[in-house]
Amino acid sequence: MAAVAAPVAQPRASSKTESFVDNKRKEDIRLANINAARAVADAVRTSLGPKGMDKMISTASGEVIITNDGATILNKMEVLQPAAKMLVELSKSQDAAAGDGTTTVGVIAGALLKQCLTLLTSGIHPTVISDSLHKATAKAVDILTAMAVPVELSDRDSLVKSASTSLNSKVVSQYSTLLAPLAVDAVLSVVDPAKPDLVDLRDIKIVKKLGGTVDDTEMVKGLVFDKKVSHAAGGPTRMENAKIAVIQFQISPPKTDIEQSIVVSDYTQMDRILKEERNYILGMIKKIKATGCNVLLIQKSILRDAVTDLSLHYLAKAKILVIKDVERDEIEFITKTLNCLPIANIEHFRAEKLGHADLVEEASLGDGKILKITGIKDMGRTTTVLVRGSNQLVLDEAERSLHDALCVVRCLVNKRFLIAGGGAPEIELSRQLGAWAKVLHGMEGYCVKSFAEALEVIPYTLAENAGLNPIAIVTELRNRHAQGEINAGINVRKGQITNILEENVVQPLLVSTSAITLATECVRMILKIDDIVTVR
Repeated sequence: MAAVAAPVAQPRASSKTESFVDNKRKEDIRLANINAARAVADAVRTSLGPKGMDKMISTASGEVIITNDGATILNKMEVLQPAAKMLVELSKSQDAAAGDGTTTVGVIAGALLKQCLTLLTSGIHPTVISDSLHKATAKAVDILTAMAVPVELSDRDSLVKSASTSLNSKVVSQYSTLLAPLAVDAVLSVVDPAKPDLVDLRDIKIVKKLGGTVDDTEMVKGLVFDKKVSHAAGGPTRMENAKIAVIQFQISPPKTDIEQSIVVSDYTQMDRILKEERNYILGMIKKIKATGCNVLLIQKSILRDAVTDLSLHYLAKAKILVIKDVERDEIEFITKTLNCLPIANIEHFRAEKLGHADLVEEASLGDGKILKITGIKDMGRTTTVLVRGSNQLVLDEAERSLHDALCVVRCLVNKRFLIAGGGAPEIELSRQLGAWAKVLHGMEGYCVKSFAEALEVIPYTLAENAGLNPIAIVTELRNRHAQGEINAGINVRKGQITNILEENVVQPLLVSTSAITLATECVRMILKIDDIVTVR
């Protein structure tokens, strides 16, 4: 029986009427993307603010991490959906740009996506929403800048207050009185007067050492190594008036370039080999000693042993203190601190390439030992922070919290403005953008109004996480801001609304502006995606 083909509706060439286009797939993809990204945002939402919850992350290797740092939580999550991965990247961007506000940026993005979903359901085109969000962000940054209070780097108290605010939402918040001033001093000590707006956090080295409590954390004006001195052959462990060389060559017998074995048939030849080895090493050590060098920092070698027992024995005889296995990526920091040059070949070993310090000594700390180099002559603009902790979980979290505090101070060096915390700037933005939306015409005003409503998620979440009544608190907050109290915010400790600036809850302007700008960028990107193509 012949199969009859179903009649196919041919589109007319000159159809003047609007043709039907199937947008169902595009809407489904957009919906799936928005829901996936919102799920990720909701995962970190509960850890916002000083009363936020902590997350316990268990990795595949069995490692356990306890943290409420948004960037760390998202980084450790195994996210498979491509749009949800964008939220993880968003958190990383905020971490790189400002260092703090990594949870905030995720929460704002989640709230914006929720509002976008409502707008899309109302039939507004994604491009219109995207352009309106862009306009609203520019206006939001202007409003925030107008609210900000200028700050000088000489005003140490203000810097300490903003670092404390950052630390108050961390697991180690009870140590904020110690860590905040420490972070401020560390950053100010590495600011170069020639480039006062730039701070490179690589100039601050954080060394973690298990044992003691976070109270024992200290800033060291010099270098600290989490390794002990090589005293295999009874060499010195303390050196005053040290002349320090950082070497990148090996003090051990040379190897052949190709893999081969040498067969020795009699003892006289074996003696000759050993004698040559001894002479070769002795020759090197004599050249080192001739320059007056008495402390050697030896870079880790992957080709062959950096030092052998024989060379350690001769170095001990020459009264040279040896620190071996220095990591390659630490060399730049060490040479900058000691104001010396790394030496790549024994032939280039000269006195002018050495660094000078008053004291190099080994000290016992906790279970192990550390090496301290202090009193460095012409020291570079670097500093070292020695972080202590009773267990690995606390130690890791203390390091992450200190990094956030350092980033906050760096933000203030880059852009010297402070802004109130506690949800005050978000509510003020929401109020002013809401008023601005009424002036705008058409769809644009509608979209800006939704943007303004989305920003209320921050004070709402802060109140919710603190166990307060979020609706009552946010309503009262709106009322206070409408009366002109632009610095009124949620005081989660007292459970009421107070002037947050007077309570010393402040944050850098850069953290807020960067969070809103980056969150909007990410949301606009997700909105513009209408298909996912998988390439196998």
